[in-house]
Amino acid sequence: MSQVEQSVALDLERIVFIGRSYEEYMRMFTLTEEELIGKQILDCPAGACSFTAVAGKKGLNVTAIDQVYQFTPEQIRKKGVLDIEHVIENMHMTKTKYQWEFFKNIPHLKEHRLAALQTFLEDYTQCHHNYITATMPNLPFADGEYDLLLSAHFLFMYGDRLDVSFHLEAIDEMIRVTNKEIRIFPVVDLYGKRYEHLDIVISHIRGLGCDVEMEEVEYEFQRGANTMLKILK
Repeated sequence: MSQVEQSVALDLERIVFIGRSYEEYMRMFTLTEEELIGKQILDCPAGACSFTAVAGKKGLNVTAIDQVYQFTPEQIRKKGVLDIEHVIENMHMTKTKYQWEFFKNIPHLKEHRLAALQTFLEDYTQCHHNYITATMPNLPFADGEYDLLLSAHFLFMYGDRLDVSFHLEAIDEMIRVTNKEIRIFPVVDLYGKRYEHLDIVISHIRGLGCDVEMEEVEYEFQRGANTMLKILK
């Protein structure tokens, strides 16, 4: 196994690399295309999500960051397919922990995830300049460079692997590079429980002079994961 393949394998054990679709993003973050026009948007971290690809085709300005963008499209494809297979296998044992409305059933979920991965890979290959390699919590951008930052299924969700200090450092960086608003979804961990240090995080954010709002959204796949955290500067 090569060094790159070992890195991918290690990362697979740490954080699952799953792509959500543009439609999921719009519902998770309660977005409309009208409010996105003319804004500089950062998807952080973006993984294999197709939001950047589809948004770009609609004329929207979206940049994606993720540490996995150091790898080739084929290496990312292999990792993405492995992660989808891993999640689908586990889904059969945990099916009751999910709401089957946006997705009709497990085969529909798999089809949706594979389609998002393919859309991402095509854009990643053709418009690679929109995909920036970065390892959180550090973001290689200027202060206030983005109007809106979106962060899905990373912070809070992996609270058992990423400690509270990591969360605070990551949010500090998100606030630094954003001049208006940050939206983080969801606010629960992998088990559907409210992130145990969420109150510490909220207090920290307010201490930086930002407003914090908790907003219920229409999208709910994992039961209990239907709330996003909004940070307003």
